[in-house]
Amino acid sequence: YLVTQGDYLAVIGSNPSYFRNGIDGTNNGGTGSTITNELRHPVETVSWFDATNYCALRTQQERAGGLIPTNYVYRLPTESEWEYADRAGTTTAFYLGSGLHSGQANFVGLYEYDASVGTIDNPGGICLGITTLVGSYPANPWGLYDMIGNVWEWCQDWYDVYPGGSVIDPQGPASGSVRVFRGGIWGGNAGDCRSALRDGNIPGAGGSFIGFRVVLAPGQ
Repeated sequence: YLVTQGDYLAVIGSNPSYFRNGIDGTNNGGTGSTITNELRHPVETVSWFDATNYCALRTQQERAGGLIPTNYVYRLPTESEWEYADRAGTTTAFYLGSGLHSGQANFVGLYEYDASVGTIDNPGGICLGITTLVGSYPANPWGLYDMIGNVWEWCQDWYDVYPGGSVIDPQGPASGSVRVFRGGIWGGNAGDCRSALRDGNIPGAGGSFIGFRVVLAPGQ
């Protein structure tokens, strides 16, 4: 699953998200009654620095509690790990197939997509305009939820053009100015959710459209 507001609150002690329950004065005016179970919604309005800080603190806490081996760490996925996990063995535009249609994930369903024709207008499509509870839509073939839509997901890598040739487990460029995020967004079109679609922002950026998920792996 995506890291939830509840996960983030338990580790960091605060919740920066915009999509919160009611209006509590801490979330840019609040979202009224549109959110009623904020702790199960994905955390958002987090920068890349916030996300990596969460990983470091969760690693520290769970090592101290004996919950993970001492040589394991939580971290953001690399961009290649993210796409490999998202595709789950598929080679089509989405792990669902060549198309993505309204109701299959949390995106702006007014604008569907099929690889054979591109964007498809659907005036009756679903547009929620908010995040949804994690796990609201079926998982991909490897049991991973919300790889399509809901919030963009920070990855470890700096953003740059792909190098030529084949590589195994690439770790991304050594430097840059923009960090990668993947997966599409509640406020974006179906085409933004394609498995191959890349985007990014400066690591200090945040907003109600960016969250993250974590990898637990041996430390490097």
